[in-house]
Amino acid sequence: MRNAPFGSNGPEVGVIGLGCMGMTFAYDVGNRDDERSVGVIRQALDLGVSLIDTADMYGPFTNEEVVGAALAGPHRERAFLATKVGIVPGGAGATARDGRPEHVRRSIDDSLRRLGTDHVDLYQLHRVDPDVPIEETWGALAETVQAGKALRIGLSEATVEEIKRAQSVHPVASVQSELSLWTRDVLADVLPYTEEQGIAFLPFSPLGRGFLTGSISSFDDLPEDDFRRRLPRFQQDALKTNLALVAKVREIAERVGATPAQVALAWVLAQGRYVFPIPGTKTPRYLVENVAAAEVRLSAADLAELDALPAAEGGRYS
Repeated sequence: MRNAPFGSNGPEVGVIGLGCMGMTFAYDVGNRDDERSVGVIRQALDLGVSLIDTADMYGPFTNEEVVGAALAGPHRERAFLATKVGIVPGGAGATARDGRPEHVRRSIDDSLRRLGTDHVDLYQLHRVDPDVPIEETWGALAETVQAGKALRIGLSEATVEEIKRAQSVHPVASVQSELSLWTRDVLADVLPYTEEQGIAFLPFSPLGRGFLTGSISSFDDLPEDDFRRRLPRFQQDALKTNLALVAKVREIAERVGATPAQVALAWVLAQGRYVFPIPGTKTPRYLVENVAAAEVRLSAADLAELDALPAAEGGRYS
């Protein structure tokens, strides 16, 4: 795995990270296997992956425990460990946002306990709480840096205006948002701004929640307990239209001698100097495939073809 600086002032980390959410949350939860997930995280470290991304909300609360078990002992020093705060579970599977400073102060200690460490390398605000001024929330995250509980802090799904407001309080090390061949909204303003400012950008769901791998051709391919069944893009009519995107990705993959997943990740990596996609997997074979995408080189013509793909049918969320 090749490395790159995590923003203009950050340490060197592997250009492809590992998103751990699906190990305990959202995707095929009936197939959860913590022992296997621990093995995948450690295998990722062996392959040169350093950025390991989790959140207190995943599970909720169980994902950090799995990551903590995987990073116990000598494994911790090999990881660039990132977690998040700011989304809390609600009733009937719903969620809410909580950006109150007291929630941040309490949550960092809870996360460190579950992760089995005295600090995280990156502490992220999972979502901006519209009921709390971002300056107040960000000030509380800055306190975690001052206390040595986090080495740097970042935002998730933030607008350029929100990033600027946070910067007025404390440096923003990273911004995490969805980016893939079927979700390109951030290319209009957020990613250009982070590039200009030397801020690391972490694309989540860079494989379109698995769709761009070509492994999903029907709504019925999704497990009964999989939250993608509630997303507009995976409804059967939209899915049929979106399969045209996968066909083009597969065509290019065959031409360059790669898999569709590797082409999708290579396109994401080509979007900026400080872009670190965090595809999620709990399967060793897919982990190896994702890591190898760092070595896939797409020509200008390949990238132009992918840039020209139509927008996906259906919204990101219901």
